[in-house]
Amino acid sequence: QVQLVESGGGLVQAGGSLRLSCAASGRTFKTYIMAWFRQAPGKEREFVAAINWNDGTTDYADSVKGRFFTPRDNAKNTVHLAMNSLKPEDTAIYYCASGKLGGRRANEYDYWGQGTQVTVSS
Repeated sequence: QVQLVESGGGLVQAGGSLRLSCAASGRTFKTYIMAWFRQAPGKEREFVAAINWNDGTTDYADSVKGRFFTPRDNAKNTVHLAMNSLKPEDTAIYYCASGKLGGRRANEYDYWGQGTQVTVSS
């Protein structure tokens, strides 16, 4: 079992920055892939970024590449999502997720955080 607790999020103007955090716990979470998804009203949940906790390799959706980064903090068992140059279209509920296989589809992840709202005003 893996537990994920998110923090961060909020309201920011376009062009600004925010950082989300996802604290993980559980016996084997460090063998998992950690990912971020987002869901805007009326839209499906979409992949944002992922990091392999074991070797640090990352993957980013084209829509966020070069603006978002997902570093991990091994000492604090936490993964972050650093979001820069935010756009109104980045407005969504952001979720962290954990799974053994990883990938870009939501159904490939077994554990989910509670979600946190990010709103970008124009």
